[in-house]
Amino acid sequence: MKYKRILLKISGEILQGQKSFGIENEAVTRIVKELVDLHTKGLELGIVIGGGNFFRGATYAIEGMRRPEADAIGMLATVQNTIVLHEKLREYHVLSEIFTAETIASIGTCFSSENAQAALRAGKVGLYAGGTGNPYFTTDTAAVLRALEIEADILFKGTKVDGVYDRDPVEFPDAILFNNISYADYIELSLKVMDLTAISLAKNNHLKIKIFNIKELGNISKAVFEDNFGSIIE
Repeated sequence: MKYKRILLKISGEILQGQKSFGIENEAVTRIVKELVDLHTKGLELGIVIGGGNFFRGATYAIEGMRRPEADAIGMLATVQNTIVLHEKLREYHVLSEIFTAETIASIGTCFSSENAQAALRAGKVGLYAGGTGNPYFTTDTAAVLRALEIEADILFKGTKVDGVYDRDPVEFPDAILFNNISYADYIELSLKVMDLTAISLAKNNHLKIKIFNIKELGNISKAVFEDNFGSIIE
């Protein structure tokens, strides 16, 4: 197997499915079935999920709420999504462990690199909630941070587009897809599919990132096992 341990970042909106808000059971089930398949193949999985299906702190901060408080709500939204994944994995008889950025004793264990890696070695899926635990940092940055802390071989980001484009492909149908792009070129072009703080942290620590479309059944496995699926940032 090309990778032994990966970190998968999932956008919270993916769990909405066809809904405009919240969680759709079919969407969660589809994602979890793919995670179970990878887990049974022996891949060690760490997961960071966003909270945009409930609350996006950076957006609500401009409507009168202070950014730190808005981001705190967003971090709690990621905890809700993580609990959903934890319970759905349990339905499929896959053990997982929730690690939170701040202590929430009734939900999970406060994250530490040592304990998170021990859980992966024990065959559990690692679920990392609460972002970085700090305001002003996105769950993209949290994903890079956790990937480095668990010593993942690569970070996968599942999103709504096929990879890294030179422009927003939704607005610009002629946007160009990059199969490979360097960290430096990504930063210079100020691309948006992953925030620049996350990319800079990955660059400084030589963490490879693959961006791919997670909306179709089977795409997580394709991203993991097929070299030409999605876009690589390295």
